[in-house]
Amino acid sequence: MSTQTTNTPGSPARPARLTWLSGQGRVRPRADGGAGDVPVTERPVDPALRSAGLALTLLAVVILGFVGYLYGLSGIQESRAQTNLYAQLRGELSLALAPTGPAIPGHPASPSSLAAVPGDPIAILNIPAIGITNMVVVEGTSPENLTLGPGHLRDTPFPGQAGISVIFGRRATFGGPFASLPQLTKGAVINTFTSEGEAWYQVIAVSDSSKPVPFSSIPNQLLLVTADSAFFPAHYIEVEAKFLDDINAGSVSTTPFSESGYFPTVSSAETPLGRNFYALIPAMAWAIALAAAAVLGSLLAARWQRWPAWIVTVPVLLAILWNLYESLSALLPNVY
Repeated sequence: MSTQTTNTPGSPARPARLTWLSGQGRVRPRADGGAGDVPVTERPVDPALRSAGLALTLLAVVILGFVGYLYGLSGIQESRAQTNLYAQLRGELSLALAPTGPAIPGHPASPSSLAAVPGDPIAILNIPAIGITNMVVVEGTSPENLTLGPGHLRDTPFPGQAGISVIFGRRATFGGPFASLPQLTKGAVINTFTSEGEAWYQVIAVSDSSKPVPFSSIPNQLLLVTADSAFFPAHYIEVEAKFLDDINAGSVSTTPFSESGYFPTVSSAETPLGRNFYALIPAMAWAIALAAAAVLGSLLAARWQRWPAWIVTVPVLLAILWNLYESLSALLPNVY
């Protein structure tokens, strides 16, 4: 289809618009007024430039998706894990099969089912002052363990046992279970429930690792740890709570449970602000798989019908992206 120039009497002729003719591409009328149209030569797109543009677009989508995963989808993932872990721990508590200590090489528990391996639910945590109710604590404080909820530092006693028990929790990602931890004040009460019973603690100090304060000499304590910032953590917040021998002005008396006496060695990834740098290997593998799947999807779309090709490819891309994001999250500080 071609357009013709129209002139108004007494006015100069306006140049005709470029238009399209079926089967001829982009054309324009002849400048000399002769019959027929002159095809317009399109400048070819540099394949390298097109490939670079596609690569940058894919990278931008991956980065934005990762941000959405950290601050949105990861919270849903953690919430689902908490639901399943709570049901599991309740069942184990009712059958007296809940863990009583960590799994330690060379010191097997009797029975072995009572030894907690990383990721197992070990305790229920309640902090009414900041709205934490029936939150499940898992064994281990690696970045992977803390995607499930707060984690118990494996080389410390279980909550309620004699000694200083330590629990880590994330500040911003994966639901941010300890997002409000810095708001705790002296006197706030913390409650834990494990296979050995219920224990109560009272907050005595809230400090920042950038300005550490000396620990009290109280022998039985609970320490809660999270990041100092929800955006760029450089230090960590630590809440120190003492074990309460008497609850409600002497109405209830509690005594610390005996601890196992043996503790496993923890890695640097399980310390405050620890990262699992070994996760870089699967992250690179998933990134390569993502690029390969994207290229394969483009080839299928070019040689096959576009929509059926993407219907087949998109679920594969989403599954690869999810695994990639999980690996990348392990490279971030564990309490972030």
